[in-house]
Amino acid sequence: MAAPLLELKGVSREYQSGDRTIAVLKDINLSIAEGEMVAIVGPSGSGKSTLMNIIGLLDRPTAGTYAITGSETHQLDSDALSRLRREHFGFIFQRYHLLSELSALGNVEVPAIYADRPSDARQARGAALLDRLGMGDRAGHKPGQLSGGQQQRVSIARALMNNGNVILADEPTGALDQQSGEEVLGILSELHAEGHTVVIVTHDMKVAARAQRVIEISDGRIVADRRAREENAQVPHKQSSIAEKEHRSAGWGELGNRLREAFLMAILALKAHRLRTFLTMLGIIIGIASVVSVVALGEGSQRKVLDNINNLGTNTLEIFPGKSFGDTRSGRIKTLVVADADALAKLTYVSAVTPTVSTSSTVRFGSTEANALINGVGDAYFSVKGSKLVAGRLFDADGVRRMVQDAVIDQNTATTLFADKGLDPTGQVIFVGKVPVRVIGVIASQQGGFGSSDNLSVYLPYTSVQARFLGDMSLRSITLRINDDTESSLAEAAATQFLERRHGTKDFFILNTDDIRQTITSTTRTMTLLVSAIAVISLLVGGIGVMNIMLVSVSERIAEIGVRMAVGARRQDILQQFLIEAVLVCLLGGTLGIALALSFGLAFNRLGSNFAMVYSGSTIALAFTCSCVIGLTFGYLPARNASRLDPVAALSRD
Repeated sequence: MAAPLLELKGVSREYQSGDRTIAVLKDINLSIAEGEMVAIVGPSGSGKSTLMNIIGLLDRPTAGTYAITGSETHQLDSDALSRLRREHFGFIFQRYHLLSELSALGNVEVPAIYADRPSDARQARGAALLDRLGMGDRAGHKPGQLSGGQQQRVSIARALMNNGNVILADEPTGALDQQSGEEVLGILSELHAEGHTVVIVTHDMKVAARAQRVIEISDGRIVADRRAREENAQVPHKQSSIAEKEHRSAGWGELGNRLREAFLMAILALKAHRLRTFLTMLGIIIGIASVVSVVALGEGSQRKVLDNINNLGTNTLEIFPGKSFGDTRSGRIKTLVVADADALAKLTYVSAVTPTVSTSSTVRFGSTEANALINGVGDAYFSVKGSKLVAGRLFDADGVRRMVQDAVIDQNTATTLFADKGLDPTGQVIFVGKVPVRVIGVIASQQGGFGSSDNLSVYLPYTSVQARFLGDMSLRSITLRINDDTESSLAEAAATQFLERRHGTKDFFILNTDDIRQTITSTTRTMTLLVSAIAVISLLVGGIGVMNIMLVSVSERIAEIGVRMAVGARRQDILQQFLIEAVLVCLLGGTLGIALALSFGLAFNRLGSNFAMVYSGSTIALAFTCSCVIGLTFGYLPARNASRLDPVAALSRD
């Protein structure tokens, strides 16, 4: 004798309510043969819905056993139960439980998606089922655009999608008018006639009268089991029985299809809740934009600082008489001379040397007069300082030797003396004090030591300044440019030792401009790291916001999760969908955040700031990576919670 299709032995179901234990089902013994049409009736609270949930593998009994074609189900894991629901059961709910973001055809296709059916095949079958149920012209409509009877027809089509053996209908006419209810019952009778096993849960005896067999339940116990009418000859079911269907492991192609379908469903869910999606990603947008903008600001300001330092001279040592800038005796120390500069120029680690002297005086051209700094320098000075020639030429070593009265002026001086006259400064004769000099070149204004770059500066050969202005052969300083492959600290130590041997004492001090550069660079990096840390904190706050909103999303969509599980979704499917949603939110937020940062940089640069924001490709790539990590990290807990929901508990939260 063949085993019953569905068999429950001694099944009980108890729930804990505080300190009390409530028994909903008590010692249920029930067998249902393949091809039967059974109605389970009873008053509200009698346990009939709980019994149907156990039959449909949405719930597990507290005690007793449940077998399908003789195979016990109590030891099956969640994925095995999902497979049975997906392949062998079809659910028709009183409240339809259609997914609002999907069309009628999309809702019908859902079970086939989780069954890994190809897109073309499931669309064709879904359309055929809707046509059969008179819904072909409404296939593209959303649930909100359908009447109650039409939504129930879509629900029936969904139950038939995977051609399951058993159709479970929970109060299928409870929310319908009489005509729609009759149409639905007629469809169920047709399905029974085709060989499907149909189990209807109802409190309406008129509905139960449509079944061959009526099982009455009261207070958790079966009190009657009678046949309402004689069985008709059944048409053999076209599909093989549950026992004959074997589980087939998913291949890589099917896993790829699952990911693709989960991705598409995630996009639909995000589009259906646009405002919530935007608010979720707002924290990520702000965080990513902050990180990218702060790094770009830091890089831009650092480059500006380095440019300013380079105007002082790149990798230079400046040697002054005395112990320090505050040494009151430095003016009386005359031991720093041109011979020291010539000796230093012969050292292997020195690429260029220039003696310097300075004084201040008035400069005059025509009726225009101004105070200026008069710098006596060697011909290598402009190379050492990295000066940019704007017009004319620079004096050479021969001019230094001959003590020529040729001057190079900066742009500030050129503007002050010649701008209102509209004259080209080169070739003009100006008076420095009472000494006439000829302007042969103009250089860009540059920072001169610790003075302001707005000062007027005139550059003459140091021999000319010593002879015509100072009458003193000692030097104010000697500036050395160090080879690029030599560390400035080592060069400073070597130069110090060299001059100590020449002078017999340390009557000088050295200003290392590379130390200044390193100090300022270190400071700007520290400030960039500090502000970046603040931006990263905002990014973490955005991630926590994603987690919170995703948790809220899970709580709002519990009924949807329950429906997906009822039609065969695995825990992995639910986990994938919610995780993909979180990652998509973060990736889209990261993209918008980067776009916002670039827009901010464009606006910042157009406002005429004295430096430009410098964006880094690696920073932008890191921002995308951060978006993915945040989505995975902060989206995992909500997704995991969603995947671990109990199907029957989720369905009850409508």
